[in-house]
Amino acid sequence: MSRINTNIESIRALGRMTQNQSKLSTSLERLSTGLRINRGKDDPAGLIASETLRAELSGIKQAMANSQRVINVLSVAEAALGEVSSLMLDLRGLITAMSNEDALTPDEVNADQLQVDSIIESIKRIANTSEFGGRRLLDGSLGYTVSGVHTSQIANMQLFGVRLPDNGANVPVTVRVTQSAQVAQLAVLFSGGSLSAAKTIALKGNLGAEVLSFASGMTVSQVVDSINYNTTLTGVSAVVSGTSSLILYSTDYGSKEFVSVEALTGDFGLDAGGTVGIVTQGQSDVDYGQNVGALLNGQTAKADGLNLVLRTTALDLEMKLTEDLATQLTSASFTVTGGGAMFQISPFITGAGQVNIGIPSIIPSDLGDAVDGFLHDIKSGGTYDASVRQNKSDAEAIVNKAILQIATLRGRLGAFQKNSVETNINSLQVAYENVAASESVIRDTDMAEETSKLTLYQILLQSNLQVLGLANQQPAQVLSLLQGV
Repeated sequence: MSRINTNIESIRALGRMTQNQSKLSTSLERLSTGLRINRGKDDPAGLIASETLRAELSGIKQAMANSQRVINVLSVAEAALGEVSSLMLDLRGLITAMSNEDALTPDEVNADQLQVDSIIESIKRIANTSEFGGRRLLDGSLGYTVSGVHTSQIANMQLFGVRLPDNGANVPVTVRVTQSAQVAQLAVLFSGGSLSAAKTIALKGNLGAEVLSFASGMTVSQVVDSINYNTTLTGVSAVVSGTSSLILYSTDYGSKEFVSVEALTGDFGLDAGGTVGIVTQGQSDVDYGQNVGALLNGQTAKADGLNLVLRTTALDLEMKLTEDLATQLTSASFTVTGGGAMFQISPFITGAGQVNIGIPSIIPSDLGDAVDGFLHDIKSGGTYDASVRQNKSDAEAIVNKAILQIATLRGRLGAFQKNSVETNINSLQVAYENVAASESVIRDTDMAEETSKLTLYQILLQSNLQVLGLANQQPAQVLSLLQGV
């Protein structure tokens, strides 16, 4: 320890002081920024993991904002549809009021028809002016575009959701009828083509029941006329087949439809051969209709009469087949060429993170169907002008159909918002919390731990200064060796 050119103790103390000074600076930086990782050298592996999690957090946050914007869009559409629904209910009441013709003056009927026209125009205005961010919502702009739909096969269709390929390819849809739709039907035979005695029957159908009495000697044609006179009350019609056969059938298709005949007085019908085609007194006979059965792109659709419903992620639709298609084991096809509304509600831009919904047009010329008619047909001068006596029931059927379409659309939008969008926000919020917690563990400073380190490095640095001072004083002791020289 007698060398003075190289002070090893001082060098060692200086090195330790430099290290502690660097650690103290790092600790001060972490405490001032609140971040454990301020640059790559602080924790290279941790930085990579942290940046990956931060990117995921950014996507989750934007997905929540996207979902909230979707709710805003749907809320605007729902508000407009709610107003249309109120107008439709008023319209339904007006149709009923106008049917009370003998209690109204012609001027009152005309005034009611004027109000009908005004309501239809208001619905058209709402459909054409409901917008969000400059984009129309209810005029069909967000509906799916299709080609190849023949009204001789498909009377009406509403597309609520179609998964369209990212490459813009079309989606073909094939409707294959596997079970023909049928009306309820009963055949009754009459020997000689007329009634041999007075008879009374109870005739029942899906709309109601009536007791009908027939006089002796009435022809089959007269019986048919009597039954058809009550069709609107019972839902049962009749036709003559040949010269002596009476066929009763329901006016609509499906398993809910039925025809029931109970012979109250006398046997209803008589076959010379015995019991075929006869309802014996005190007995009844009944037959039920049959729903159409069909596959939509190979998947079994839920059927109700001529109506089909399919609810899948790839294809969500409702349609009504025509009698021509539904009563034959055949098929029809059409193509979805585009359209619809696509919303990105996931942090990841994939098909699974996108949801699709179609918002069909509610313009009066689109409400209704090709079979019953459309809403604009009940305006003054229209095919089913509601002010005309014989059009009242047709106008009511059209309005009821339109009310159901609006209600179905509101329900679909509500279900989409509640089950797809709002639940997505809830799940994203949980994901955001968990990912943020994981990222915080990696990147953020533990203030309590870092404060302890700061105190340690401060004490060590002060100690280093003291030691360095002592190490620098030690070479001066060599002077004592020179005192005796």
